[in-house]
Amino acid sequence: MSDPAAWLLGKTERANTDTRLDDRHEGDVAWSEGNLARPLVDGASYFARLHEVLSATRAGDLVLLTDWQGDADELLTGEPGSEVLEVLAQADERGVDVRGLVWRSHLDQAGFFATSNRHLGEQLQARGAEVLLDMRVRAGGSHHQKFVVVRHRDDPARDVAFVGGIDLAHNRRDDSRHHGDPQGRRLSPEYGDTPPWHDAQVELRGPVVHDVETVFRERWDDPTPLSSAPWRRVADRLRRLDTTPDPLPPQLPPPPPAGDHVVQLLRTYPDLRLDRDYPFARGGERSVARGYSKAVGRAERIVYIEDQYFWGHDVAGVFEQRLADQPELRLLVVIPLATDVTGFNRTAQLLGRRRALRRLERVAPGRVAAYGIENHAGTPIYVHAKVCVVDDTWASTGSDNFNRRSWTHDSELTAVVLDDDYARDLRLRLAAEHLDRLDLLDPARDGTDLVDVMADCLDPADMFERYAEHARRLEEWHAAGQEGERPPGRLRPLPLPSAPPRVQPLARALLAQVHDPDGRPGGIRGSRHY
Repeated sequence: MSDPAAWLLGKTERANTDTRLDDRHEGDVAWSEGNLARPLVDGASYFARLHEVLSATRAGDLVLLTDWQGDADELLTGEPGSEVLEVLAQADERGVDVRGLVWRSHLDQAGFFATSNRHLGEQLQARGAEVLLDMRVRAGGSHHQKFVVVRHRDDPARDVAFVGGIDLAHNRRDDSRHHGDPQGRRLSPEYGDTPPWHDAQVELRGPVVHDVETVFRERWDDPTPLSSAPWRRVADRLRRLDTTPDPLPPQLPPPPPAGDHVVQLLRTYPDLRLDRDYPFARGGERSVARGYSKAVGRAERIVYIEDQYFWGHDVAGVFEQRLADQPELRLLVVIPLATDVTGFNRTAQLLGRRRALRRLERVAPGRVAAYGIENHAGTPIYVHAKVCVVDDTWASTGSDNFNRRSWTHDSELTAVVLDDDYARDLRLRLAAEHLDRLDLLDPARDGTDLVDVMADCLDPADMFERYAEHARRLEEWHAAGQEGERPPGRLRPLPLPSAPPRVQPLARALLAQVHDPDGRPGGIRGSRHY
């Protein structure tokens, strides 16, 4: 097993003396041992597992959740009665203590979902669960963490946490075929009424569940009012919304060991400014950015990324020197073919993509590649996953994207698993989906396992070439008018259009101030330090 201290942040490197996240760890250790991590790729897989776990809870158990976007009527299994509202409310009615923090959201008119988030909180409160709307964020920011913790009073060996990028919301319940969630919400026109959606979550068991619970408890126990806006407080009183968190029950000891995985939690909290701050992260925490920087600084063969954004000079700066120093290192990125916004907002976001990728291609020509994915009907698949695998050793799954906003401005949580087999298998599982090989993993066929099916991708350089070959063949098939049988695979080369020079200054300003703002304290804002 790799040395955790060489790959993971210590307490000193986390650089947050206010948190109690690492209090139970000795010395400079800021990670947890004895865990079992299981990747859940695509929302249907996660929702089915979450439904199973929540439905098995009993009186005296504890359920904690955070959400960036929530829809009360989203079906976890596709069957009536599996709605998010029903599953959580019924658990509370059985005597389970259900607590939640849902981001209050910016206005619907700005393209967000304040109404659906508020309705989720209102309806759960009406059924007895204490799910609150949390707007303790930096101006223009959000609580972007998406995790669930389930503690079992009488059987701690069953304790579990889910961490990743999947909200309890419409669009998310898609599977590996990527026909889209039947409960769709429109994005940009390219994606249609039920956008195909690719995402990831990780199921965690063992002592790390206590750590994820601590992340929730720190936010819940923050004495700052849930919203500082007077009009929101008036509206809450008129709606009789609960805005005062009740004390949580005492935290149970960590669950017993469940496996051999080392897991570290990385977070982003912004510097809130204006004489208020998180009591558990004064000046903010930027261990997500620090953790990526440390891991990439050890990369020798491959960094494999699936992400919603991947843009900006800050992102490029993390990879630039390492790519220059390591002639065998390859960077492979899968992001959406089309952004989920249109108009000038899209121009700004595409500028950010181009900035990062072109800069890295100049440093390492032939060793940097970016792709989007489509389903078999030719509809782009929206990549919402936030996954990074470094040298089949270090693997992260979380809520954070590769941009400055996620590294400095919004609240984020990611789980890093340090284990060679786990990291390799996660990379190969994602590749198997994009290369159309998942059907070969059906155990009813011949017991063929992932390593056998993906033997030509085991070596990172070979996987880099397989992606290029499949994308080239599919692109040629499209260019030839889609004549003949469609080639296997879903990968398409990522377009990187350049904005006209006359609009670039405005696009750069929009990118820097709206889409990719800097949430660091003034002393380091705009620098390369986190």
